[in-house]
Amino acid sequence: MNDDLILVTGGTGHLGRHLVAELLRQRRRIRVFARLPGTDPRVQWARGDLATGQGLDEALAGVGTVVNTATFSPIAQRGRLRLIDFLRTPSDVDVQGTRRLLQASRQARVQHLIHVSITGLHPQSPLPYNRVKLAGENLVRESDLPWSIVQAAPFHYLMARLLGGMRFMPWWPLPDVPMQPVDTTDVATYLAQCTADGRRGVREPIVGPEVMAFPSLARQYLEARGLRRRVLPLKISATRAERMGFTTTAGRHGRVSWREWLQTHDDEPGGRVRTQPLPALPFET
Repeated sequence: MNDDLILVTGGTGHLGRHLVAELLRQRRRIRVFARLPGTDPRVQWARGDLATGQGLDEALAGVGTVVNTATFSPIAQRGRLRLIDFLRTPSDVDVQGTRRLLQASRQARVQHLIHVSITGLHPQSPLPYNRVKLAGENLVRESDLPWSIVQAAPFHYLMARLLGGMRFMPWWPLPDVPMQPVDTTDVATYLAQCTADGRRGVREPIVGPEVMAFPSLARQYLEARGLRRRVLPLKISATRAERMGFTTTAGRHGRVSWREWLQTHDDEPGGRVRTQPLPALPFET
């Protein structure tokens, strides 16, 4: 068993929590980098902030592997798009924070940095968040550290949050494009494998078990939630769909389907963009 100390950034977020839980099941040594550390005694806690670099050097001391799951998306936190999201998005975590993490990891002689990105990134995306994610991914590609990049499809909980934010609308106009959403538990299992298999470089993307048109995905959501809304499929060009990130790809397939996820999970309410971290809860294993 690989006994390297693993640092997880973003370890108190949705994906990070599932990753830490999976690593705990494998009896791995884990340190979690968080603005507001928790009290779970099974992991080491390191207080810090990737957006400022505070605490980063201390967090990396003795670490062999880093898994960077940290990101900051106002769209995801709100559960809906606003006009401002087509104009700008914060980059202090996904770009500047990634740069700081790479530099500090090099100084700490980290042996492997695994960076989580998203599928379908395009330099001409209309969403600044996607362009920011691409910039962060490119920083990793250009680094001389031993690295891996894992691109993941949209997460189930984010799809549900975005669709839930449309409940007030009687008509749902949605682009008629293919999607392949994936569950964070499947992504976490894959990331845990990537920490131990010795491979480096751009890894297979991780996507859901089925390809589904966005309108069909929405109809399953409405059925599962007992809602009556009219879904209006919108035809868009292949070029526009690609720039918006609506693509399917070959790669690692998760096991949890969208319908299965809807049957076992409630929607998480959206809200305002958080300026303060949420308290870290014990990891469920």
